[in-house]
Amino acid sequence: MPVQLSQAKAELFKTLGHPVRISVLELLCEGPMPVRDLLAAIEVEASNLSQQLAVLRRAGIVTARREGATVMYELAGGDVGELMGAARRILTDLLAGQGRLLAELEAEHPA
Repeated sequence: MPVQLSQAKAELFKTLGHPVRISVLELLCEGPMPVRDLLAAIEVEASNLSQQLAVLRRAGIVTARREGATVMYELAGGDVGELMGAARRILTDLLAGQGRLLAELEAEHPA
């Protein structure tokens, strides 16, 4: 894999590396959403959400369009939703594995 592609992937994952950004993307997987609904669902300061949305917009991960006085955000493409789904599956598998390991350890060494 060329170094440039590795670097680009690393930058993508850095962009995704913030809990508010992940929350935004998870919500937008359900479809376009106005800022007010994102703000209500995520419960962060408006300025913080605005900063995180700007990062996602600059990276080309989300797009924004104005509908009257409302700004609507949506995922820039379906691949982002697929990535979020893959991350969820990976984490579910990891956590399930950790749960099994914990159960095995507790069975071997009861309290």
